[in-house]
This record gives sequence, structure tokens and C-alpha cells, in this order.
Amino acid sequence: MEDMVIQTSQLTKKYGDQTTVNQVNLHVKRGRIYGLLGRNGAGKTTIMKMILGLTSATSGSVELFGSTLSGNEKLLYPRIGAMIEAPGFYPNLTGTENLEIFARLRGTASNHAVKHALEIVGLPYQDKKTFGKYSLGMKQRLGIANAILHDPELLILDEPTSALDAVAESKVYQEYYELTKQKTSIFISHRLSSTKFCDRIILLSNGRIVEEGTHEQLLARKGKYAGMYTIQASYYQEGDRDA
Repeated sequence: MEDMVIQTSQLTKKYGDQTTVNQVNLHVKRGRIYGLLGRNGAGKTTIMKMILGLTSATSGSVELFGSTLSGNEKLLYPRIGAMIEAPGFYPNLTGTENLEIFARLRGTASNHAVKHALEIVGLPYQDKKTFGKYSLGMKQRLGIANAILHDPELLILDEPTSALDAVAESKVYQEYYELTKQKTSIFISHRLSSTKFCDRIILLSNGRIVEEGTHEQLLARKGKYAGMYTIQASYYQEGDRDA
């Protein structure tokens, strides 16, 4: 069996009487791209936060690379790159200056690492524009660059391409493919137009996993949620062709 980089068992999160994530079982294999798809409020971001230890689970468990995060943070965090919700940087510094700070904090002080990460996401190296003057798409791209700066084994990205145009999105996903060839695993929540880039898609509704499979498998299924996926995925693909 292939190595599992993320495993959750009955992962649940409740806020008072409201259940945001309900008994979610994930099995993310090494070297694959997994897409988490669901409407706003379906629980995608909460799942990612629990995996990363940014919020506690009400019940259930999480394993990363076969180990629990608690007590193993110093060993596991350096193997992970993440971007959850809006990326945060120093507004008065340039993109390069921001990444150089994070590179030093991570022990990845090479200028080549910063330059390479910026090239992947299509941002200039040593540009004079400060982060505070970036567009939303540029801010998102810098967040992706920061997540891949240290060549992580696992990337966890929360809707990282939602503000990118079709050309930039395609370039980023091509780089994701290159990363998976090096056995990097990618767990990503995304918009529907990105599902065709994923090896496996997980449909989430009201905090529960309701369908899971490849893009082709979900298109071929006749269930309630697979049917919803088929209609919306076809709509987005049509829009991509028109673009």
C-alpha cells in the first residue's frame, strides 16, 4: 500500500449545537493531488485547520506521515507547506523581501529558493512593488510561493487559485504536477474549474464526505451529489473553453 501522508478517523468539529465537520475519514496518498470540493460553509477550511493543528477537533483523530501532530510539531511542520485563507505578509516590504524573511525563519536562506518560488507563481524577483500595493491575485500567488519555498513533502492549500486568471491557474497546476513527480502530496480546496487537475476529488456537503473518486468517476455516477458535480463541472469546463 502507498504511504499515507494524511489520515483522519471520524474527524468531527462542533461549535455548540452546530456540527461543522461530521465524522470525516480522509486517506491522502503520497505523490497525488487531492481536491476538496464543497459550497461555502461545507467545512473545507475547518478540516484543513484541524489537520494543521490550528483548531482542535471535538472528536476523532489526525495522522500526518503516520504520526500524530501533537508532540511531533518540530518534526512534522518543516515537512508541510500551507496557505489557509488570506495570506499574511508585511505590507511595507516587497514580495522578495517577505519571502527572504520566511526563508531565513525556515532555514532555507538560499536566494535561489526565493527566486524559484516566485518564478513558479509568475511574480517578479526583486521587484520594487510592496505587498500592500499587490492586487488580490498577486497576494494569493505570493502565498503559494511562500508555501512551496522550502520544498515541502505535503502542501495544504485553501482555495489558492480563486483569484487567478485561467493562464496563471494552469501554470500553477503544471508546477503542482512537477512537485508530485518528486512525491510531494497536495491537498487542496478549490473551485470547480480546477477539478480536472486533481487525481482524486472529495465532495463535501454539510460537513460530511458524500462522494469521492476521480474526475471521470464522478462525472459517470448518477447519485444526487455526483449529479450536482456533473452539471457544475460541465458548466465550468464550458466556461473554460469559451475563455
